Amino acid sequence: MIPPPFEYLSPNQLSEAISLLQKHGEDAKILAGGHSLIPAMKLRFALPEYLIDIGGIEGMDYLREEGGQLRIGAMTRESSLEDSELISKKYPLLLDTVKMIADPQVRNMATVGGNLAHGDPANDHPATMIALRASVFAEGPNGSREIRIDDFFPDFFTTALDTNEILTEIRISSPPPKSGGAYLKIERKVGDYATAAVACQLNLNTSGSIEQIGIGLTNVGPTPIRATSAENLLRGKSPSDDLIKEAGLLAAGDSDPSDDLRGSAEYKKDLLCELTQRAIRISIERSERSG
Repeated sequence: MIPPPFEYLSPNQLSEAISLLQKHGEDAKILAGGHSLIPAMKLRFALPEYLIDIGGIEGMDYLREEGGQLRIGAMTRESSLEDSELISKKYPLLLDTVKMIADPQVRNMATVGGNLAHGDPANDHPATMIALRASVFAEGPNGSREIRIDDFFPDFFTTALDTNEILTEIRISSPPPKSGGAYLKIERKVGDYATAAVACQLNLNTSGSIEQIGIGLTNVGPTPIRATSAENLLRGKSPSDDLIKEAGLLAAGDSDPSDDLRGSAEYKKDLLCELTQRAIRISIERSERSG
């Protein structure tokens, strides 16, 4: 299908893009990588009258550690994460995730910020950022503000961004010693949305107990989901087979999948139970190796 007519706008400054959003309001959409928005427009799920392309704004594409945080510019390409030595060495959960996003052609254009700002619970980064306890930074006419990732997805295909705000940066605390993470995804074919997926990030203390843990769930509810029950079970405890199995059951219980072409809700819960256990085990193994 062909999208309905729209006006294409290409600002050179972030302030100009924000002014355009103020001017056109809900009739405008931000174009970052475009690999989520353009297909939605072709299917008439999104009908913006104005597309504001922020690809020409300098200074929004970067990846660096600074002040004890990993800072990712909103326009950073997925391929930049995939090729980064820093990500490969210290953030295995991010590397796992980006490798599961579509295909190399898409990853060369798709952006990390666009993946989050689209608000799709089937996208891969939201659950990963939940597991990493990330913060999102947005710029608007009143300046910059920080949004906790747990507050960023209030409803289906909805984010906490105001209509005149632009996502500019994602920040993640640098992992402490003995940290590891993993992202596991079941899909019908390579590049497809997840039938179900699990992101896990944890670190171990000197005694081998789980000091902190984050678990995010993909495409098993109207929003990305934090598996709070499983996190609370494992935090502060020494992992065991029985404990990890119970965590898998609790994660499945925290989900809210629906029946669709990818499978029944019951099937997806079974997947989550297994994927959660595997993701926890891999995260523990990586934590032990990193220590």
